[in-house]
Amino acid sequence: MEFNESLKSSSEKVMDNNFLTLTMETTSKYEDSDILNGFHIENSSNLTEAHYCQNEYMNISYMNVSCDSLIEYSVPLYGYMMPFLLIITVTANTLIILVLSKRNMSTPTNFVLKYMALCDMLTALFPAPGLFYMFTLGNHYKPLAPVQYCIIYSLFNEAVPAMFHTASIWLTLALAVQRYIFVCHAPMARTWCTMQRVKRCTFFILLAAFLHQVPRIFDTNTIGEKILWSNTTVEVCRMETASWVIDFGVDTYYISFFMFRIFFVHLIPCALLVTLNVLLFRAMKKAQDRRKKLLHDRNKDCSKTRDANCTTLMLIVVVTVFLIVEIPIAVITSLHVISSTIYVILDYNIANLFITFMNFFLVLSYPINFAIYCGMSRQFRVNFKEIFVKNSGPPGKKYSLVNGPRTCTNETVL
Repeated sequence: MEFNESLKSSSEKVMDNNFLTLTMETTSKYEDSDILNGFHIENSSNLTEAHYCQNEYMNISYMNVSCDSLIEYSVPLYGYMMPFLLIITVTANTLIILVLSKRNMSTPTNFVLKYMALCDMLTALFPAPGLFYMFTLGNHYKPLAPVQYCIIYSLFNEAVPAMFHTASIWLTLALAVQRYIFVCHAPMARTWCTMQRVKRCTFFILLAAFLHQVPRIFDTNTIGEKILWSNTTVEVCRMETASWVIDFGVDTYYISFFMFRIFFVHLIPCALLVTLNVLLFRAMKKAQDRRKKLLHDRNKDCSKTRDANCTTLMLIVVVTVFLIVEIPIAVITSLHVISSTIYVILDYNIANLFITFMNFFLVLSYPINFAIYCGMSRQFRVNFKEIFVKNSGPPGKKYSLVNGPRTCTNETVL
């Protein structure tokens, strides 16, 4: 079964995932532009929302959020709860960036954590204006226009958030690899985990995430048209596949893009993160066993081992929270492509509901990192107090102990 034909057959079931990770393509991306020229809806005031979005009225190519979303769930989640969650996310991630940007917090690990926080914040921030306009202000039922607004809405709700979220995934993987080298191959860390190499790696990750979304920015043309809607002539945006995609091959293009996302953005990173988490946990347990044998010699090497273990534990928690959200998204993305190319196994009514909630939980997971850092890193708390609380104690640059007295807890220096 061809990729575009399978989506056409379930056009009323598939929605654009308005923001974040997975884009479930609608028929609007594949509709023949000629069949809609000069089309008008008669007696549109009598149309139900279901009829308005179905092929029988040939209006599936017009950008209308009500046709692409499960309104009964999207309005309360994205319209009422998301603004408050966005404020918490932006505040928490801004605090993380400020603390990790302090000079005494400048380490290769903290550099990656800082850019992870930045990418997560931008992933949630860019779609916010569109979600607020559509769901909070209740404009989701209106056809979106003019063309400039449609283009900006598509960029801010699809390509740009996907770019930053992809960068966050790859940065999380880089963090896990870096920590694995530090713990399991310490001599290599002096060469491969320097600040200069980490900065270079972060730059290339951001560049790769941008380049992989560039085709999605230009694969659709947005055209303005006037139709009769609710007994009024209004301008709407009609979406059509770009000519270069048609020349390249629509099936080839979309299959290639989504196969790349499945393997290199979802499945492979998630599989590697699970593997690295297990290896790090085993290495940490071995180090703890060794430390117990040396506990009576409370020497410097023992304290360094304890600090390294606590840092490893904190990063394992961060990666685990990440995987709890990302693995379900990886599974649903894979099922979507299988249903579109090989055999229809996915119920898109359930899939769209699942994606709607997963998008929300994805943003909900972002502020959790701030709680993890505050709860497990004493140095993070000390530097946080230095920034926002006067007379908070000794400066962070002079603070070398993890927990004051040399007793092991689950706190760490970063």
